[in-house]
Amino acid sequence: MACSVKPVVTTPRRRIAVNGVEIARDAVAREAQNHPAAKPVEALEAAALALVVREVLLQEARRIGIVARPHVDDAGRRETQEEALVRELIDREVAAPGADPDTCRRYFDNNPNRFRTPDLFEVRHILIAAAPGDDGARRAAGTRARELIATLRGDPGAFAGLAAQFSACPSAQSGGMLGQIGPGQTVPEFERALADSPVGEVRCEPVESRYGFHVIFVERRIPGRALPFEAVEARIQQWLETHARHTAICRYIAGLVSGARIEGVRMPQHDVLSNA
Repeated sequence: MACSVKPVVTTPRRRIAVNGVEIARDAVAREAQNHPAAKPVEALEAAALALVVREVLLQEARRIGIVARPHVDDAGRRETQEEALVRELIDREVAAPGADPDTCRRYFDNNPNRFRTPDLFEVRHILIAAAPGDDGARRAAGTRARELIATLRGDPGAFAGLAAQFSACPSAQSGGMLGQIGPGQTVPEFERALADSPVGEVRCEPVESRYGFHVIFVERRIPGRALPFEAVEARIQQWLETHARHTAICRYIAGLVSGARIEGVRMPQHDVLSNA
C-alpha cells in the first residue's frame, strides 16, 4: 500500500502526532528496521511516514465503526487487530475500476514490445578470469582479452583452440560454446552485451564482469516472436487492475492525510501522495 513519497521529519526530537495522537519516537525507531536505506535518517523518514499513514487509517476506521476481523493465513499467521482494521477499511472504502477486454486490447496494441518471447543467442566465449578486487590482474586480463580479439578478428577459425588454451570457463572444453542463451542465464553485463553484439563475428571489445573479461562471438540470434493477445489477456487484466487499485488506494490515503492535523512530519503534496 506504500506510495512513492519522501516525507521530512522536521526534527528527531519534535513530537510526531496525528490529530493529537502522539507517535512515540521509539516506535519510529522500531519501524525503521522495516525500511532499509543508505542512511539512518532516510530509514527514520520512511518509518515516520509509514506510522503517520497507519495512524490516519486507523483513526478513520474507528471513526466510521469498522470492526476488525483478523484473518489467519495458510501458515497459521494471524493478522493483528490494527492490520485487520486497515485492510477492512481499504476493502470497504476503496473501489477501483476493472479492466474490460477492450481496455486490455488497447494496452496490448499500444505496447507490442512487452508481449514477445525473448531473443535467444547461440554464443561462444573465452573468459579471462580475474578477481574483482585485484586491479593488477584485471588490467592484465583486459589486455589479454583484447589481444585475443585482435587475433580472432584476423582468424575467426582459431576461436575453439584459443578457448581451450586460455578460457577459465568449463566451456573451454567445447570450444567456448555456451549453447543457446536466454534472459537470466548469464551475468547482467554479459546479457546486455549480447543484444548489441554483431552476429557471425567476434565482438570488437571484451565485456567485463565480476568474473573477469569475456571475448564474445555470437554465432546466431534467434528473434523472439510476438505473442497473441489471447495468450496474455489474463496477465494484462491482472496488471491493469492491480495498478488501478494501487492508484485508488494512494488517492484515498492522500485525501485522508490532507484532512488530518499532522505534527512533526511535513507531508508531501497531494499529487505526490497520489502517485502510483
